[in-house]
Amino acid sequence: MTTRFKAVRTDRELECQEIDQGLRERQVELVTLPDGVGEATLIEAMRDVDLLLMCYTPVTARVIAAAPKLKGIVKYGVGIDAIDIPAAIARGIPVVNVPEYAEETVAEGAFALMIALARKLKPIGREMAERGWAWPTLPWRGVDLAGRTLGIVGLGKIGRSMARMAAGFRMRVIAYSPHTPDEAFHNTGVERCADLATLMATSDVVSIHAVLNAETRDLIGVRELARMKPSAFLINVSRGAIVNEAALVAALQEKRIAGAALDVYSQEPVTHAGHPMSALYAMDNVILFPHLTFYTEEAMRRLTEDTLARCFEILEGRPVLIKSHDPRLRAQRKGVVFGS
Repeated sequence: MTTRFKAVRTDRELECQEIDQGLRERQVELVTLPDGVGEATLIEAMRDVDLLLMCYTPVTARVIAAAPKLKGIVKYGVGIDAIDIPAAIARGIPVVNVPEYAEETVAEGAFALMIALARKLKPIGREMAERGWAWPTLPWRGVDLAGRTLGIVGLGKIGRSMARMAAGFRMRVIAYSPHTPDEAFHNTGVERCADLATLMATSDVVSIHAVLNAETRDLIGVRELARMKPSAFLINVSRGAIVNEAALVAALQEKRIAGAALDVYSQEPVTHAGHPMSALYAMDNVILFPHLTFYTEEAMRRLTEDTLARCFEILEGRPVLIKSHDPRLRAQRKGVVFGS
């Protein structure tokens, strides 16, 4: 059977069998490349490619320039920071992501991490595994969430889902989200914080749900962490670079905050040695999750459906549906149509 198109999918360690199968069933020749593939290798692979699917691998201007047949770039996920979008726009190559597939899913993951921190599931689980039991002594004493204050950084769809769950646990919910209209705060019953400093100082749990851009990179730094209560927790399921990770490691090592749960990191994967965050593995009050809060059966089904829909729009020469409201994607003018 003759193939009409060729596609490359990077980051094959993220298993997407349904996406791969869907493309091959439509006679698309598919090449998969591993996480961490170098720019030179990707450039070589792109010389006769019509479609690029990526998740984490950087797509530089040089990669785009080396692909004369390229019709579109699909991020099978949300974050688009690794793509040189201006270079793609200059070539008239549509770039699209899949922003809606895991909004509720990631919020559930963040909430699970919050409960795990509050109830010390990591050290108690280890104690059970090693000794078979844990008596009610001070090292295992957790805290209630009811009555405590959850501070959300970024009241987008994931942040609003997190707020709704927290309200069900009778938490007070506040948020710092300067570009979110008052209506969204009112509809979710969330109190607006006019400044980040107030949120950091007031919250018992700070949960980050912002997009990564020039405004939010290193948003949570030394000063912000210093404002947190010694009893407070930090949760990040958004993007690692929103937090100054060196400052966070220092705050945890010096016991200036009570703990942290992280699903995202500036440098992935994390390793037991030689990584800027390696010291956190040894801390009972830190949960390191391997960027999997999005990974459920339901979310992956939604990801598959949306990814394949965008791929076939590109390959068939139809306008590509941009569901994201990210201004970097909304700046496109060729080969795209915008959802509401």
